[in-house]
Amino acid sequence: MNRLLGKFVLAITLGATVLFWYFYYALYFKWRDCFNDEGRCFDGETGTVYLEQSGMVWLSLAVFSSCILLFQVWRMAR
Repeated sequence: MNRLLGKFVLAITLGATVLFWYFYYALYFKWRDCFNDEGRCFDGETGTVYLEQSGMVWLSLAVFSSCILLFQVWRMAR
């Protein structure tokens, strides 16, 4: 039962990691050359404003969840 719970938590963590890295790419990395002095980027096609500060938030979440994922994989391999 404990091994099954570990696999479930591993799958959830993997999903969160992929999701956070996708948000980092879609909401910051793709637009990194577009930001002005105020840290904003306006996409005229979709009418969306992207904020430069969101890059640090998504990157922090992505790195943190990646570390947790690597720790869980290491622990499952033992």
